[in-house]
Amino acid sequence: MEHQPNNPLHGLRLDTILEQLVAHYGWEELGERITIHCFTHNPSIKSSLSFLRKTPWARERVEGLYLKMLRDTKKNL
Repeated sequence: MEHQPNNPLHGLRLDTILEQLVAHYGWEELGERITIHCFTHNPSIKSSLSFLRKTPWARERVEGLYLKMLRDTKKNL
C-alpha cells in the first residue's frame, strides 16, 4: 500500500470514520448535517455502511464531514 502522509483518510476504514462521527455528533446531529434516510430513521452503523458503500455521493459527504470534524478539533486544541 502506498504511503500518503498528506491524506488524513488514507488507511481509515469507512466504519471507523462513521463510528467517530457518531461519537462526536450523535445520530440526531449527523442526520441534520447530512440528511439521508439511514441517519434520520432508525439509524445503525450496519445500515448506514450498507448505504454508504453503494452510494458514492453520500460517502463523499460523510468523508467531507469527517475532515471538517478533524479541522475543527485541531482548531480547538
